[in-house]
Order: sequence, then structure tokens, then C-alpha cells
Amino acid sequence: MLDTPTRRGDARSRIVDVAARLLREQGPAAVTTRGVAEAAGVQAPAIYRLFGDKDGLLEAVAEHVLATHVSTKAALVRAASAGDVDPLEDLRAGWDAQVEFGLANPAVFRLLSDPDRAWRSPAAEAGRRVLESRVHRVALAGRLRVGERHAVEVIHAAGTGVVQTLLSTPAEQRDAGLAASVYEAVARQVLTDAPGSAPGGPTAAAVALRALAPRLDVLSAAERALLTEWLDRVIDAT
Repeated sequence: MLDTPTRRGDARSRIVDVAARLLREQGPAAVTTRGVAEAAGVQAPAIYRLFGDKDGLLEAVAEHVLATHVSTKAALVRAASAGDVDPLEDLRAGWDAQVEFGLANPAVFRLLSDPDRAWRSPAAEAGRRVLESRVHRVALAGRLRVGERHAVEVIHAAGTGVVQTLLSTPAEQRDAGLAASVYEAVARQVLTDAPGSAPGGPTAAAVALRALAPRLDVLSAAERALLTEWLDRVIDAT
């Protein structure tokens, strides 16, 4: 029987699904080419042909698991944007979901937290875009006291650190309130109490206008670019 692209795709999906289950239930050590091949009903050489080696298989599995998670997050952000969901509540819900994902998928989290892997992961990049969308909604609401990019970096770094700390601690010794405490600390750094209130004040207003600038069709493209440049200077100076 011919080895068609469809058959190869079916085999690849089956192998990734089996390996994802083994990774979730037993950890990376359980994802052996022989064990995965037997569970997936394929010959071991097929894994080498499709993924190169075990490391390639693990990367494919991590990418698959994270991509599924990110697609769910993206759908929630779209729904929040279309509805009346408070952007701050949506940001906090995203934080909680990401921490829960990391704790539920430690092997995947560790694989994609490796800087050498993360920068070339499409799913990780998609996840960052979801966070950027959430932060952008907060900026539009006038509740961001720092620039969007800085806020994204702070939130991402803090979330990664929380999960890494919890995963490095025995489950029975973990601080159940750590994630909430860190989020509150992050919120004090990047969020204002209310639109236009001190101490966010002018900076929060500048950030909100910066988020809105690309939509100001009453201005020319050159004028929007100039306005954006001015606002960036205001934000960076505060």
C-alpha cells in the first residue's frame, strides 16, 4: 500500500496523541520510541522518519499540547472582546488558566520554557499574542500604567516564575496562595486603580491613546505614526 501524505499525517497524529498521553501520565522518561511505536501501532522506524529522534518527538508533542491550550485561550479572548467581559477580569482569568496549565502539564511546560525551544515554538508565539490581546484590552480601558510591551514582559516573566517555583516544590509543600500573591504584586506594578486615577494618571491616558492610535482614521497614516511616536516617548519617559 502506498505511503500517501494522508496516511503519514494519520500516523503522525496517532503517534503524537499516544506520546502526549504517556508524557502527561508518566513524564518524559516514558516517551521511548519503542513504547510509543507499540502503543501507536506503528514500526519504530516510522518515528525516526517523521520526527528525527526522541527529542524531535517530544518537541512535537509539547507543541501539540500547548497549541490546543492556546486555541482555547484565543477563543476565550475573542468572546471576551465581543461581549461585556471586564478586561481586568479577563487578564486575571488568563493568568489563572496559564498557571493551572503549567502545573497540570509540567513536562510540556519545562520543555517550552527552555529558551532554546521557546523562541522557535509557533504555539508559544501564539500564546504570547493572546496575552498581548488581553493587555491591549486593558490599555484601551485606560487601566494600564505602563506601556503594553513592558506589561506583557512583566506578566509573562512573573507567570513563568510562579509555575517554575511551584513545580520545583513538592506538591504537599506548595504555597497555595503564591500565584495569587504574585499576580497582585504584578497588578500593582502595571495596572491603575481606575481610569485616569493617580498614580497612573497621564501615563495611563497616554497608554490608552497609544492603544487607540492605529484606529484613528481621521488622521493620515503619517499623522498616526507621528502621534504613536510622541506617545511612546511620553510612556517611556515615565
